[in-house]
Amino acid sequence: MTEHTIPEPIDLNARRALRAPTETTSPAPAESPAHVSTPDLPAPVSTADRPASSDVAYEVELDEPPVLEGVPVPVDTPPVPEGERQPIIPVHLLPGNLPATIRRTCGVWFYHGRFHAVRLPVYGFKVGVFAARGLFRLIGQQISWWWVRNQFALLQHAADSKDTREWARLHREIKNTRTWRGIVLGGELLAVAIGVPVAWSTAPGWCLLALPAGILALAHHGRPMGRTILGTAVVAPRFRKLNSDIVLRAYYAAGLGRPDKPDQEIHFGSPMSRDARNIGSQVVVDLPYGKGWSDVMKAKEAIASGLDVHVNQVFLTPDKSSTRRHTLFVADRDPLAVPVGRSDLLDCKPRNVWRAARFGKDERGRLVEISLMWISVLIGAQPRKGKTFAARLLALYAALDPYVKLIVVDGKNSPDWAKFRLVAHRTVFGTHPSPNDSDPIGHLLEALDEILEHIERVNQALDKLPATVCPEGKLTEELARDPRYPDLRVVMLVMEEFQVYFETEDQNLNKEIAAKLSRIQAVGPSAGVIILSSSQKPSGVGAGDVGRLFNRYRDNHAVRFALKCGNRVVSEAVLGGDAYAEGFDASSLPVGDEYRGVGYLYGMTDETPTVRTFLADHTDAEKILTAARAHRERLGTLTGMAAGEEMKRATRDVLADVRAVMDAETGLQWPTIAARLAERMPEHYADITADAISAQCRALGVPSVGIKRDGQVLKGCKADAVDKAINRRKTNGA
Repeated sequence: MTEHTIPEPIDLNARRALRAPTETTSPAPAESPAHVSTPDLPAPVSTADRPASSDVAYEVELDEPPVLEGVPVPVDTPPVPEGERQPIIPVHLLPGNLPATIRRTCGVWFYHGRFHAVRLPVYGFKVGVFAARGLFRLIGQQISWWWVRNQFALLQHAADSKDTREWARLHREIKNTRTWRGIVLGGELLAVAIGVPVAWSTAPGWCLLALPAGILALAHHGRPMGRTILGTAVVAPRFRKLNSDIVLRAYYAAGLGRPDKPDQEIHFGSPMSRDARNIGSQVVVDLPYGKGWSDVMKAKEAIASGLDVHVNQVFLTPDKSSTRRHTLFVADRDPLAVPVGRSDLLDCKPRNVWRAARFGKDERGRLVEISLMWISVLIGAQPRKGKTFAARLLALYAALDPYVKLIVVDGKNSPDWAKFRLVAHRTVFGTHPSPNDSDPIGHLLEALDEILEHIERVNQALDKLPATVCPEGKLTEELARDPRYPDLRVVMLVMEEFQVYFETEDQNLNKEIAAKLSRIQAVGPSAGVIILSSSQKPSGVGAGDVGRLFNRYRDNHAVRFALKCGNRVVSEAVLGGDAYAEGFDASSLPVGDEYRGVGYLYGMTDETPTVRTFLADHTDAEKILTAARAHRERLGTLTGMAAGEEMKRATRDVLADVRAVMDAETGLQWPTIAARLAERMPEHYADITADAISAQCRALGVPSVGIKRDGQVLKGCKADAVDKAINRRKTNGA
């Protein structure tokens, strides 16, 4: 057999010194299955032992570690803090996790068993063919061994040299070798001819197990190169191998250093390795002095080009120890295009808003959670990028907590939030009267007033409680879920497309809404009020005091989630200017249906992960909300509109109320309008008559005209006339 020598490793510093900036690099390395593990790194050798003709090789997965500056740091986070003891029993084998581990393992085995069981006939045929081929190959190798196949080259060399004595000597040795090997082969044949029948007739039955083992051995010997007998049930993804040379090539090509200058070289702060989930390669990189985090973020696309991967596969994480140090993670494939699946909320079990909500997974496949208590969340994106789905996912989590009071305000009046009527204490839809909401602006003001009153009641109640019940005078999980304190419930205010309520036709209303929202945001979280806001237009709204209050409301959200934005300005409005300075620009997120629900989560932790949110579509939301209503009914915590309570208003708006009861009809007679008002709004119109409502509307500029209905013409009003009167009132500032 031909022997292959493995080249010795080369000193990395010497290699960098010998490589000129314009040196032509070797071809990109071949891909390799993802299950390949990282080998141990060999010790570096001196450049004096390096052959002069040797070249830089890229076909190895890893190279020797470079000279490190300072103390090396681990790439993967240790399972326990340094100095702490490792768990005696692995986490997945603990009693609480053991059933899930067994289920997962048995599920994998069951799948593999079914996969191979249906292919047994094919495997049997392949074994027969490969075994026959292996038998003939074995016989051929034996004959080749007996024939001394390399003898022709030796004899020809002696003949070409006209060395007859050498030729004769070789000929005799070859004849003797063939004679001896022929005797050996004859003995083998005789042993097989006699031994097999004897063993077949005299050996015990269990020895017959050697027969299929021998057939499988022959099949393995006879299989074609690169072929397997069994098929592959799970195809491992292919990925590009990385080593230190490739990383250095990428960084130098991106202009982040110069290999020919000692003070401008790139160094590594850790050995290169696979990440903990075996989905990519990672290494800690130290930039030259004078280079920092902003430089590497600007060069991200150039780094991806130098690594010969897509930019979506490259992830950079700053290091707290130095601004010129960061972690480079290169995924085997684009992780953002891999959906993370449906939300676990579909189990419809009760949740606890005091516990973190499962929001999605990051680029490493790690779970990303959002703790909703004491914060406000802002979600921004272009239309149809997953903004509403992301906001609704958090609202559904709160809905499954029966002790959370939900107030849903949908500025775009869409079906996305309609099913929240099943559990919401209050709902507001749109900005103009419609079949979904007869007076949305009025209902919004009432909802905001109720939240402000709730904040006052919570603070007063906490002040009166003893320290043993309310430590430090703060709301606790026990108090918020105690049936003895119904006023201490957690409240979630959902503001979908909240910007529309800052730019209505009435500037006074805009200012009033803006002021109340800003006050709720300032004092609400400490009283257990969670604000969940979403917008596709997070900037350029309002003017003067309204614009100032809008910006204050937008900027004071503690946690931001930005999906694909149209430009950098919008991204900054959602994430904030600090996020862009740190290199996070939501306008650079990838485009495509497979990237819906992908965004930057900023402010939840010190890290800013790129999150793929879990999915809960319209059907899933209805299922979850139906279960959430059942939980609330069982505990008696269903309140407000969801419980059928009439949310009384302090004042009435005749024009808006008349327009609301007209629904989609173009005109109604006064008796019909009076009957509908008395039925739908008895707190204001219980005793209203046709003449009374006619007089009130005519006084507000709505003419009384003939309306034909059911073949009878009676006096009434047109919907268009009511709309014009409402618009005139807004224009005049009444």
